[in-house]
Amino acid sequence: MKEFVVYTGLRILLFVATLITVMLIWSLLSGGEVPALWPVVLSFAISGVLSYYLLHRQRAAFARRVEERASRATAAFEARNAREDKD
Repeated sequence: MKEFVVYTGLRILLFVATLITVMLIWSLLSGGEVPALWPVVLSFAISGVLSYYLLHRQRAAFARRVEERASRATAAFEARNAREDKD
């Protein structure tokens, strides 16, 4: 659970930082008026690419944790099936 919270928090933080940067650059280039939709779309794209490279370690830790939980659940399921087959 901790890995999920850390990764999600960093993704949100990266998006907000990218949005602020894009809006600042957009306002400087356009003379002050910033539309609502395009900076958000651009920030989603930029933060997605950045998170792929910058958050690799956190994403890998989260994936390991999910894999561990899935293997434990599979083992428990197999054990229950084996008990039912034996009975």
